[in-house]
Amino acid sequence: MSDTEKNAPLDAAAAAAAAFEAIESRPFPDDVFTAPELRWAVIGCGVIANQMATSLALAGRHLHGVANRTREKAVAFAEKYHVEKVYDSFEELYADPEVDAVYITTPHNTHITYLRGALAAGKHVLCEKSITLNSAELAEARALAAANGVVLMDATTILHMPLYRELRRRADAGEFGRMNLAQVSFGSYKEYGDLTNRFYNRGLAGGAMLDIGVYALSIMRLFMASQPEEVVSLGNLAVTGVDEAGGIVCRNAEGQLGVISLTLHSKQPKRAVISFDRCYVEVTEYPRADAATIVWTADGRREAVRAGVEGYALCYEMADLERAVAGDAQAAGLIDTASDVMDLMTRLRADWGVTYPEEE
Repeated sequence: MSDTEKNAPLDAAAAAAAAFEAIESRPFPDDVFTAPELRWAVIGCGVIANQMATSLALAGRHLHGVANRTREKAVAFAEKYHVEKVYDSFEELYADPEVDAVYITTPHNTHITYLRGALAAGKHVLCEKSITLNSAELAEARALAAANGVVLMDATTILHMPLYRELRRRADAGEFGRMNLAQVSFGSYKEYGDLTNRFYNRGLAGGAMLDIGVYALSIMRLFMASQPEEVVSLGNLAVTGVDEAGGIVCRNAEGQLGVISLTLHSKQPKRAVISFDRCYVEVTEYPRADAATIVWTADGRREAVRAGVEGYALCYEMADLERAVAGDAQAAGLIDTASDVMDLMTRLRADWGVTYPEEE
């Protein structure tokens, strides 16, 4: 393998596999799952479901149950990960009194259907990104959660990585000075060949915004004092009618700016630079990052910051839900940030004329 190949960025699945491999022989840290343990079931058997089961196994835990549209896949999944129950229907999962929490890992245009069933049945829910298609669906899900006294949580990794909790702690303490500008990029190269794939398929809620834009907007919003009120943008659409690329500029009432570039058809760094009066913070491969660099304005000094471990990304998500259920207000409040991000995504898609069949 050439040096170029060795240094090439990995796709998301390969990066997750490498992150798991890096920690598989380590003892699991005792500061991840700190709240009372919940019994988990998963809906879906795809990449994220496999990562979830692997993550629980790292912590010496196992999934209680699994449901999938194709039962044979659920059976194979259960055998692989020693899952106790395979449900014949989603309704059977919802009715199981031994299930406390459900992780929804299916394509995002199906999320609201499963959210309705699980939340109405009194299950806490962790839902993969994009948590819903639009703001109206998320508002409905939040209302259902409130009515049934359960926790709803967005699984976007940026909301849960310890690195961002540490950086925000220091920012909130005034160490960095005023936040002025967030510059965030995310670019993937997806072939045009088969336009029925999930990236370009309008029927599968494809497009850059819900797939990768959610990460960029989440990291921007985390470091802003308030939700941006002014938003200007340009979006390029694929022939299928979904957004292929976009350039976005946001400003909030405090005058903080966000500048975001997204593309599904050109490789560009997953790079976030958050600029403050006294420094800027740079994070590469930011969706599951465990390291950042602070460059101080006064003398150019570079400070390395580490918090958390990339391979435990899904553990942090599940741990946050368990903490929220146990009464942790900070963890429970993450859904407010998710709602702000969803409002931005919904607004931007409307500006670009991108809609999905479920919205018509």
